[in-house]
Amino acid sequence: MTNTKRFSTWTGKQFGLTSITILLLAGFCFGQAAISPSPNGEASVNWSEFHTQDMMRWNPYEHRLNVNNVGSLQKKGNPFIGGGLANSSPAVANGVVYIGSYDDYSVYALNASTGAKVWRYMTGGQVTSSPAVANGVVYVDSYDHNVYALDASTGAKLWSYTTGSYASSSPAVVSGVVYVGSDDGNVYALNASTGAKLWSYPTGAQVYSSPAVANGVVYVGSEDQNVYALNASTGAKVWSYATDSGVQSNPAVANGVVYVGSEDHNVYALNASTGALLWSYPTGSVVQSSPAVANGVVYIGSQDNNLYALNASTGALLWSFTAGDQVDSSPAVANGVVYVGSYDRNVYALNATTGAELWSYTTGGDVFSSPAVVHGVVYVGSYDGNVYGFGLPRGPVELDEDSMRPDSKALRPDFNLKVSQPVAIAAGVN
Repeated sequence: MTNTKRFSTWTGKQFGLTSITILLLAGFCFGQAAISPSPNGEASVNWSEFHTQDMMRWNPYEHRLNVNNVGSLQKKGNPFIGGGLANSSPAVANGVVYIGSYDDYSVYALNASTGAKVWRYMTGGQVTSSPAVANGVVYVDSYDHNVYALDASTGAKLWSYTTGSYASSSPAVVSGVVYVGSDDGNVYALNASTGAKLWSYPTGAQVYSSPAVANGVVYVGSEDQNVYALNASTGAKVWSYATDSGVQSNPAVANGVVYVGSEDHNVYALNASTGALLWSYPTGSVVQSSPAVANGVVYIGSQDNNLYALNASTGALLWSFTAGDQVDSSPAVANGVVYVGSYDRNVYALNATTGAELWSYTTGGDVFSSPAVVHGVVYVGSYDGNVYGFGLPRGPVELDEDSMRPDSKALRPDFNLKVSQPVAIAAGVN
């Protein structure tokens, strides 16, 4: 599932909210850049865009939460009251939570430790896009047809680009370029510093799916039922693969394979170079959830109320977890734990190996938002108007350098996969 769907595509879950309440566990520490190793071998711990910048919704550097202690997660902190929240998912960077609002058309920056408002920027339409943060700039789009670049510190507008219709796809930022879809049917590549259009590619229908970018290729779905691979530099089509229904799911890319769901009820694994079908797995209903990939396993939800764990190589079912309602939320994986929301109003933490439930929290509304896991804190939104921060019932523990490094035995990296690079700093940003 992407967290940027049009309300018209939902099944009886449409409504607007009138307030945002941010409930956060005070006193957390955050790293400096994207989820990636730093030059000295330490890990930074931001969740700076929907996919995470490895395009897999996986934080391999999370070591505070694990299968043994995640059952003790608690909600703490003071509320922040602002505008309404819909289905935007949080991005977390350098101690700030960035999220869009449905009711008051705004983008919010909130102190990740206290929930206090840092700044608010009002657009001309609903903001269901999940922000991307790169090199001091927040990129987000709006139903007012625009893609925005905002100063991450102040919220000042650096530039905007107007598409031909609603913009609800969540941006991906790679090597100085912003990639995003629009309801006008196009995929856009914009200069991250200026907003100038570099290219656009017309699909046959709305693009709700959010692009994933790896090895110089942009992967994205369309309501024309296709998954597209486009040259990241030119926009030329590399290949397309036709499913049997619309593709709102955001692709994940790992080890030369593109994983994505479709409204035809299937999960697909496609060769990233050729688009050839490697395998498909049939669920019992529409798949708007977006996959997370970690340690050779694909995790994805379905509107049949299940979260599935599939062998990434074969598509064989490893386990499934049944929630009380549909799972459009996209899972996040960190340190042996899978986090996901459901329309049954719960946020779940599951054992990534067995699917056993380790923890859950019942919110006051459906959970369509997708979690972000950052330095011992799980952030996720709910239709009850809250964005929650869950952490352990103790103060933060300082980690030594070795504890911040991932266990090499637990990682299965693709050394050919190019991780997103920071964008050039936007004009006028200090």
